[in-house]
Amino acid sequence: MHAVAKFRALHESGCFVLPNPWDVGTAIYLEYLGFKALATTSAGFAFSRGKPDGGASLDEMLRHIGEIAAATKLPVNADFLNGFADEPEAVATNTKLCISQGVAGLSIEDNTGNNAALYEKQRAADRIRAARRAIDASGIPVVLTGRCEAWLVGSANPLRVVLERLTSYAEAGADCLYAPGVREPNEIEQIVKAVAPKPVNVLVSGFNCEFTVSQLADLGVRRISVGSGLALAAWGAFLRAAQTIQKDGSFNLLAQNAASADLNERFRAKS
Repeated sequence: MHAVAKFRALHESGCFVLPNPWDVGTAIYLEYLGFKALATTSAGFAFSRGKPDGGASLDEMLRHIGEIAAATKLPVNADFLNGFADEPEAVATNTKLCISQGVAGLSIEDNTGNNAALYEKQRAADRIRAARRAIDASGIPVVLTGRCEAWLVGSANPLRVVLERLTSYAEAGADCLYAPGVREPNEIEQIVKAVAPKPVNVLVSGFNCEFTVSQLADLGVRRISVGSGLALAAWGAFLRAAQTIQKDGSFNLLAQNAASADLNERFRAKS
């Protein structure tokens, strides 16, 4: 409960970064670096298993979330995709399972996963409402984040869809609102104002990495996550080095590696 209370407090004022580890080692190191909370990444985890984003099963995801939560004293937010269910009651059941893994928060998105389509607006809100009921019934006040995937699925007018849906999700009981894919400052400001006083999470990754923490804080953003960004950074370094070895017979990029002595020291201290 201490982690849950700490996580809720982080959302009350200021702006914090919520980085996304994809395994136990990266979670431990992010805690060491001084971040205040962590979030899982469905894509980062799936890629580590040789699967596409969304390809991990509910059981696999629950085990992964539990491992991350157990590896750190920091609050952990679960990227719980669409709740691994379509129907609201099934979302509620799976939300209870997620809470049992020791999370301080979880997100439910409105992407059906089928042909890049969103759930119908009322049904999407009912799914958030069901997750809210499950959280309240658990007696553990984990932070519920409602996600609108309009930008990611290529909606014709994503900002309009996001504004309509995030206000609906806020009314349905979401504590925090999130629309991954937004990149324009004026659009971020509109989202913040639309759901105020509830906090807004903004995803920063390669497509909008010009943002700084201070710039987003000035726009009223309360929470910043990087999604699969750190996992993709690791994959980028791996691919560049491996391709250079294979194509050129050169090992020069290995000079940029992390120091194994540093990692040994860090993980030895944790064990």
